[in-house]
Amino acid sequence: MSKRPSIVFMGTPDFAVASLEAIHQAGYDIKAVVTVPDRQSGRGQKIVFSPVKEYALQHNLPLLQPEKLRDEAFLASLRDLDADLFIVVAFRMLPKVVWNMPKMGTFNLHASLLPDYRGAAPINWAVINGETESGVTTFMLNEHIDEGGILLQEKTPISPDDNAGTLHDRLMLIGKDLVLRTIEGLADGTLTPRTQPTVAQPKNAPKIFKDDCRIDWNRPGEEIVNFVRGLSPYPAAFMELEYSNGEILPFKIFDVTFEKVTSNADFAIVTDQKKYLKIAINGGFIFVNSLQMGGKRRNSIENFLIGNNVTNCKLVIKK
Repeated sequence: MSKRPSIVFMGTPDFAVASLEAIHQAGYDIKAVVTVPDRQSGRGQKIVFSPVKEYALQHNLPLLQPEKLRDEAFLASLRDLDADLFIVVAFRMLPKVVWNMPKMGTFNLHASLLPDYRGAAPINWAVINGETESGVTTFMLNEHIDEGGILLQEKTPISPDDNAGTLHDRLMLIGKDLVLRTIEGLADGTLTPRTQPTVAQPKNAPKIFKDDCRIDWNRPGEEIVNFVRGLSPYPAAFMELEYSNGEILPFKIFDVTFEKVTSNADFAIVTDQKKYLKIAINGGFIFVNSLQMGGKRRNSIENFLIGNNVTNCKLVIKK
């Protein structure tokens, strides 16, 4: 193997921390860690660091937090580092002036089997769409989003018991090993990017907004189950209930099951006020197993029903 490359790492969430930790523990020279600026969060508007910044501070790694990636001071700092390789995991879209800077280029770890599920939320959409397989891909950055040459891929099955959270955690661990293998392959010259195959109808993974998380009770039961799985635990699917006094309250939904029976969708809420709450949809019932009221903690349906009477509630249906 040739000289081990020096690295600039760019990332933000926990998913990226695993790869950063793997690179750090492998002894690579990390010239800098680039992450988002600090933000204010919560009622007290406390300053919150990204998980990647937390790791960098704990291990005394040089840190850069540019507001704008084209800022001349930031670009000058990157050039002065003279790193061999940039690595991106769950970060912002980079301008060419950044990703084209290092002599070995810039590669990204993406949580899908490219070319499928390009976009901001590949894990969520794979589960929402009922896929039985997912994986991670390392690829070289170019001018187009998630379309650069593929370096390595690793697959993993998606079981019916998986949700976005369990798949996220598994891909995070598979991904950190793939990042190390990619660095080694680029360093010793055994790895070269290959063009992504052309797909007639690519499966996309656009960013998910709050309104996208509303459950559509007109969908088939299996699709509702996958929708909830694909948004659990974050950002979480939701429904709204109207109480007898006219108050409408939102509920995050984390776990549901589908009972297939011959029935028409009247969207009635059926409950024994002890152990179950189910909703009549076309072709059966959706059992709500885990939920969270606004401002409250997540609860099993049994614990929720102890203190909440939903007997006379109506499901709010948006057309």
